[in-house]
Amino acid sequence: MDRFLVRLADLQVKRPLIPLFICAILTAVMGFFASKLVLKTQFDQMLPQSEPSVVELHRLLSRVPGSSNAFVVLEGEDTEQLRRFGDALVLQLRGIGLPWVSDVQDGIQPVRRFLMPRLGLFAELPQLKQLNADVDASWKRAVMHGTGLDLGLDDQPPPSFEGLRARFMQTLVRPQESENRYPDGYFQSANGKALTVVVRSALIAGDLQRGREAANRIQTLTRSVQKDFPQVHVGYAGDLVTSLEEYGAVKADLVSVGLRGVAMVLAIIFLFFMRVRALFALGFTILVGLSWTFGFTQLTIGHLNVATGFLISIVAGNGINAGIIYLGRYLEERRGGQTLAQAIDIAHRKTWLPTLSAALAAAAAYASLGITGFLGFKHFAVIGSAGMLLCWAATYLLAPTLLVIYEKFRPFHPSASRWGGWHAQYSAPFVYLLKNWPRAVFVLSIGVAVASLGLTVSYLKRDPMEYDLRRTQSSPLKNSDQHRISDLATEILGANIDGAMVILVDRLDQILPLKKELEIRRDAAPLRYKPFETIHTVLDFVPSEQTEKLSLLKTISAKLLKAHRRGAVPAKDWEGLASLLPGPEVKTYGLEDLPPEVTQPFSEKDGTRGKLVFIEPTAGESDSDLHYLLRWTDSFRQTRLPSGEIIHGSGRAMIFADMLNGVVRDIPPAVSLSLGMTLLAIGLTFRRGRLSLAVAASLVLGALGLVALMRLLDIHLNFINFVALPITFGIGVDYAVNIAQRYSTGDGPLKAVRHTGEAVMLCSLTTSLSYLALLGSINQAVRSLGTLAVIGEICCLVSAVLFLPAWLLRWDAGHPGAVKL
Repeated sequence: MDRFLVRLADLQVKRPLIPLFICAILTAVMGFFASKLVLKTQFDQMLPQSEPSVVELHRLLSRVPGSSNAFVVLEGEDTEQLRRFGDALVLQLRGIGLPWVSDVQDGIQPVRRFLMPRLGLFAELPQLKQLNADVDASWKRAVMHGTGLDLGLDDQPPPSFEGLRARFMQTLVRPQESENRYPDGYFQSANGKALTVVVRSALIAGDLQRGREAANRIQTLTRSVQKDFPQVHVGYAGDLVTSLEEYGAVKADLVSVGLRGVAMVLAIIFLFFMRVRALFALGFTILVGLSWTFGFTQLTIGHLNVATGFLISIVAGNGINAGIIYLGRYLEERRGGQTLAQAIDIAHRKTWLPTLSAALAAAAAYASLGITGFLGFKHFAVIGSAGMLLCWAATYLLAPTLLVIYEKFRPFHPSASRWGGWHAQYSAPFVYLLKNWPRAVFVLSIGVAVASLGLTVSYLKRDPMEYDLRRTQSSPLKNSDQHRISDLATEILGANIDGAMVILVDRLDQILPLKKELEIRRDAAPLRYKPFETIHTVLDFVPSEQTEKLSLLKTISAKLLKAHRRGAVPAKDWEGLASLLPGPEVKTYGLEDLPPEVTQPFSEKDGTRGKLVFIEPTAGESDSDLHYLLRWTDSFRQTRLPSGEIIHGSGRAMIFADMLNGVVRDIPPAVSLSLGMTLLAIGLTFRRGRLSLAVAASLVLGALGLVALMRLLDIHLNFINFVALPITFGIGVDYAVNIAQRYSTGDGPLKAVRHTGEAVMLCSLTTSLSYLALLGSINQAVRSLGTLAVIGEICCLVSAVLFLPAWLLRWDAGHPGAVKL
C-alpha cells in the first residue's frame, strides 16, 4: 500500500490533471445516476417482500378496487345549503370516473332507505316474540281500561302504548344505527354546520403522480360547484390528499437537513483551518464522495426511504474525517518546512492506515445493520458502508490533487499560516489535565466506567423501547387548518371505522367461522386488554330467520296500526313508529338483493361481494400505543378455522407492527455484530495486544457513557434512533484509533493528544454537526437519532482524548518521553 501511495503521490504532484480528470468522469457518471434517485415513504417497502403480512397486503391490493380516500369538508351556517352543496358535488365528482374516483357519498341515505323498513329483521327472534306479547297485553289493557273493567290489580301491568315506542326502538334499532350519528343520513356534524363528502379512489396512497392528478381533478370540480355556494368554506383531508402534503414535507425536510448538514460541516472546516485551500480541497472532496455514494445507491438500491434519506448529512459529516486527518498532517509537514511533494508523500504514508482503519470500522458499524429484517436498515447499511469507503477513496484521489493545483496559483507560505492559532487550542484543556493530574484523570476514568456500567444495566432492565409512537411521528405541519379539517372529518365519520383493518377470505362460507373464532379471542381477553371492538362483514346486513321474523313484524305492525286508528297510540308516538314498521313491499332478501351502496365497501375489483372482513379497533385505544398496536394486530394476524384452513390478516397497522417487531428483535444482534466487527478492525490495525486493548477499552467506555446518559436523560429507543448505537462504535473508535496510531510512532501520549487531538476533535465536531442538522427535522424519531448520535460522539471523544491517554501515561510511567509535548 505504501508503494502504491508513493506512486499516486508522485502522479498527483507531477501530473495532477490526470487524477482530476478521472475524478471528473466518475463524478459526472455517478452524479447522473444520483439525480435519478426517488424517495419512497411507504412502510411496506421497508419489509422483506417475503414477509407474510407484505405478501397478504399485495394480494389484498390486487383484489380491492380502492385504497385511498379524499374528504371534502364543507362548513357553513346553513344546514340545508350544505346538503344541497354536497348533493351537487357528489353528482359532479362521480363523473370523473376510474381510476381517479371509484365512489362518492355525502351520506348513507340509500343505505338508510333500504335498512330502515327492515330494521326489525335484525332483532333477535325471542325479542320479537316478547314484543308481540307486550303489544297484545297493552291492547288488552287498553280495551279493559276503555270498558271500565281494568281494576288495576296486576303487580306488573303491561307497558302502555305511550311507552311502547321506546321499547320498540330499543328492540329494533341497533346502537350503530343511532338517529344522531348521521342526521337524516348525511355525513354531517351534530350542529349541522359541517358536512363531509367522502371520495374513494382506486389509487393507492403512495401513487404520488396519479394521486396528485386525482386531487387536482377533485379540487377543480369542487371549486366550480362552490361558485353557487360562495358562503361555504371548503377544506380537504384524507390520505389521498395528506399523503401528497406529507411527501412534499418529507422531501423538503430531507433536502433542508442534508444541505444544512453539509453547510455546517464546511463552515467549521474553514473556521478551523482558516484557509481557503482547506475549504477548497475538502469541500470538493466531500461533494464528490457524496456523488459517488448516492450514484452507487441508485445502481444498487434505486431509491431512498424515510430511514436512509437523512444519510446525506450523516455521510458528509463522517466521510470528511479522513480528509481532515490528511489535511491536518499535510499542513503540519508544510509548516515544518517540507516541500509540496514531501508533504503530500508523508501525508499519504502516515495517514492512510489510521484513516482506512477508521473508515473500515465505520463501514463495519453500518454493515452490522444489514442483518436486520427491516429493509430500511439494510439499505442504511449498504449506503453508509459504501459512503465511508467511497469518501475515503475520494480523499486520497482528489484532495491531494486539489492541494497541488491550488498551490500552483497560491503557493504555501508557512509564515502566513494560521495553523496553531486560536483554533489549535481545542486540545489544550485535555493536555493540561493530563500533564498536571494524570493520576486523578485515571481514577476518574475508572469511576466513570463503574457508574456508566451500573446505569447501563439499569437502563436495559427497565425495557428501553419507546411505546408511545406519537413521539416518533412527524411534528404537525405548519398548515394548522389542514389538521383542523382532518379532525373535523374524523369526528363526523368516526375514527374507529375509518381505522379498521381488512381481512380477505377466499370463500363466503369462511366468513362466519372466521368471525366466530375472532370473537372468541376477543371475549377471552381481560376487559382492559380487548384487542378489537367488533367485526364487520357484509353478512351483518343479511339477518337470519327472516321468514319467522317478518311474519311476527307484520303481525305486530297490523296490531299497532289498529291501535293507532282507535286512538290507543298517540300521534306523536305513531310518527316515530311508522317509519320502522315493515310495509307490504318488504320481503325476505339475500346477499344478492343488497343495494350497491351497502355492498360497495365489501366489493372487489371484479365485482365479487362479501369476502372482505373489517376489524374495528377497540374504542378509546390508539394505534399510536405500541402495546395496543401489537395486541390488535396479533389478534387477527393468523386465524385457524375449525376446518383447519388458515386465514391471514394484513393492512397498514400490521405492516407497521411487523416493522417495529423486527426492529426490537434485531437490536441486540445488530449492536453485538457492530461491536464485534469494530473490535476485529482494531485488532487488525494494532497487532500489539496492549494498544488494541486500550483502544477497545476506550470505545467500550464511550458506548457505556452513551447508554448511561440515555438512562439519566430518559431517552428511549425507537425504530429510527437505535442505529445511533451500532454506528457509534464504528465512528467513535475513529478518535481512539488516530490517537493510538500517533502514539505508536514513538510520540508520547501528551504529544499524541497535542498534535493529533486537534484533527480528531475537528473530526468529531464535523460529525456532530452532521447529526445536529437532524435536530431540524420535522420527524421526532429522526431528531432523537441526532440527539443520541451527538451524545455518542461526545462520549467517545472524551474517552479517546482524555481517558485513553491517561491509561497510556499510566502504562508508560517512568518513561522519559511520556510527558513530553
